[in-house]
Amino acid sequence: MKKLIALVLAVLLAGCSTTPARGPQIDVTVPHGATLDVAMDSLSARGVIAHPFWFRIYARLVGLRSNLKSGTYAFHEDETWRVITEALSTGRGALVHFTTPEGLMATEVADLAQSRLGIPRDSFLLAIADPDLKSELGLPSSAPTVEGYLYPTTYLVPAKIGAHDLARAMVREFLGQWDSVWTATLDSQHLSRQAIVTVASIVEAEVRYDPDRPYVAAVYLNRLRRGMKLEADPTVIYAYGHRLKRVFEKNLLIRSPYNTYLHAGLPPGPIAQPGHASLDATIHPADVPYLYFVAQPDGKHIFSVTYAEHLAAIQKVKRLKAAARAKRAPGHQTPAPTR
Repeated sequence: MKKLIALVLAVLLAGCSTTPARGPQIDVTVPHGATLDVAMDSLSARGVIAHPFWFRIYARLVGLRSNLKSGTYAFHEDETWRVITEALSTGRGALVHFTTPEGLMATEVADLAQSRLGIPRDSFLLAIADPDLKSELGLPSSAPTVEGYLYPTTYLVPAKIGAHDLARAMVREFLGQWDSVWTATLDSQHLSRQAIVTVASIVEAEVRYDPDRPYVAAVYLNRLRRGMKLEADPTVIYAYGHRLKRVFEKNLLIRSPYNTYLHAGLPPGPIAQPGHASLDATIHPADVPYLYFVAQPDGKHIFSVTYAEHLAAIQKVKRLKAAARAKRAPGHQTPAPTR
């Protein structure tokens, strides 16, 4: 009996260890209705628990038998048993999905973080402007915020994640997605990573037809090399701080360092979160002499070398839009095809 009591005490002490796990984070999913044995199989297979037999005894001693809380959890190798059993019995520490699409402004990411994760919008905006966070992640101190580096993808994060931790996770994902080959290419273009991300963010905001990305990037890079103003509508929208249904002539006069109709060169920083395709297109732009483009109603662009060609393209787009409006007009009938 004494040996049994000693064994039980040893198991309890092992499970109640307060020494934090130091291994890498491991995501483990516990399906709805899973038994303790099923959960243990997953935990053991992923390296979270090293001694399944003793963990089973500990789990039963602390009352973890059934009614496990399903979800995806972030554990570590050799996680303390107390942490594991508390998580599985209460659901505390379960991860949630947080998805951000390409092309969102940081303010829109903040809105998503507030609605999906309960992070106050202002807290997130303060976090992405924190100089210490920029320094920690190796981003330029001159950048106003980490705008452009909040990588658009789906994250698994703790339900109660804080503003700084979310921003840090998103920037680290960007850094992890950055192709080392791209860095070697930057020198040939005589551009910094910050400049590439800024151009890529404009490309992301402009392009609806994916094959156009390297051509739109080429236009902006060609204009930069010639000292021409970028005259990019997305930078005007960013200057307003919210989405405009349409950019009118009066909007082009807004006083802001982000207004590339008024100021030559790049804006102070990125204007959105570019995805992998826009980053790659900016680092590997099409080898073309285009300096202008205009979007057609279907989202595809017409590219031009000269301003005269550009004006002709604009007129073509106007005719296409007028024809589309006429087609949508009440009472319009499509003529029968001629033979």
